[in-house]
Amino acid sequence: MFKKLFSQKQSQPDEADHPLTGLGLIPEHIAIIMDGNGRWATKRSLPRIAGHHEGMKTVRKITRHANDLGVKVLTLYAFSTENWTRPKKEVEFLMRLPEEFLGTYLPELVERNVRVQIMGDFDSLPTHTQRAVQKAMDETKDNTGLILNFALNYGSRAEIVQAMKAIAHAVKQGKLEPEDVTDQCIAEHLMTKHLMEPDLLIRTSGEVRLSNFMLWQLAYTEFWFTDVLWPDFDEACLNEAIQVFQKRNRRYGGLEGESK
Repeated sequence: MFKKLFSQKQSQPDEADHPLTGLGLIPEHIAIIMDGNGRWATKRSLPRIAGHHEGMKTVRKITRHANDLGVKVLTLYAFSTENWTRPKKEVEFLMRLPEEFLGTYLPELVERNVRVQIMGDFDSLPTHTQRAVQKAMDETKDNTGLILNFALNYGSRAEIVQAMKAIAHAVKQGKLEPEDVTDQCIAEHLMTKHLMEPDLLIRTSGEVRLSNFMLWQLAYTEFWFTDVLWPDFDEACLNEAIQVFQKRNRRYGGLEGESK
């Protein structure tokens, strides 16, 4: 028997249990660049893959906590299109992690009404990774709770190029006119077309760059950076990020109190 990750009962966020809900809005969509696994392992004289394995445990913790808080979408940057340049053994290990995570914890995700999704170049993933992810998506497709969205083999520039090609093809076929190419049109051709844009972006490990992650979608997202390495990121860290978010004034390019 493996240890239960999620509680038996699906419940709504409770202000008594989660004081954050009394301070302001909980971000509907949180995106996280999970960084620092390798450095976490190096600091402990462990192989880098040990850091990735420990980081997988953090995914379990943060998924549970975000779900309990009432977050609607949690997008996790799991593997970028640039990560293929890493050492072969490390890449092979990373491609096995979705199998381990989903193979072990899929029953709890189903039980907690979590829906698993993926964005990225799915067809270029190893067959065993595709099978594990597809099984999870199939078994959770009717769930209506938190969307756990893995950015796997994902790169934002490639995503935008793909969208531009699709739009150009539609214009060439006469299905779209050039003046039809608007912000909304572009958004509808991205991999996140079925999701709201992120309210909050978190990046761990002290790095303060986007690393080709959701460049279009993050236009008005609030950013929060922390020096904490991903394997050490916990519920208190997520609470802190949300508390900072709740204190910010999101004007979307306008002025506070000024009518349009």
